[in-house]
Amino acid sequence: MECLGCRIVNQLVPVNMVYENSHVVCVLDIAPFNDGHILILPKKHYVDVDEIDVETMAAIMNASSRLSKLLKKVFRPDGITICQNGGLFNDLTHYHMHVIPRYIGDGFSWSEPKEEFKTGRNLTEVKSLLVEQLGC
Repeated sequence: MECLGCRIVNQLVPVNMVYENSHVVCVLDIAPFNDGHILILPKKHYVDVDEIDVETMAAIMNASSRLSKLLKKVFRPDGITICQNGGLFNDLTHYHMHVIPRYIGDGFSWSEPKEEFKTGRNLTEVKSLLVEQLGC
């Protein structure tokens, strides 16, 4: 099994499972930003969010809500960050969502672009491009 995410889901590598149901496995991240940093992985192999069936997506979102409540109760963070990286930024080559307890001053941040934000389009143009493709 080449996919690291599938190996995690099938426990072919050491994992610290926190929660599991028929659609997802939730494990502690081995390189956590903070204590309680959890990864939610679907049991079925997917790479990107746009591939996931509705039932599995609902299970992922339900798990994220359940785990957020758990992390708030156990660790009392200042907040929770939920995110996922797709495409070339998906280091497991298997869809996974991060649920990360956050604290003021923890050093975790959304990185700003290295250069001033520049685009040749204004927001109205971008909206038009997107809405046109949606067929709205």
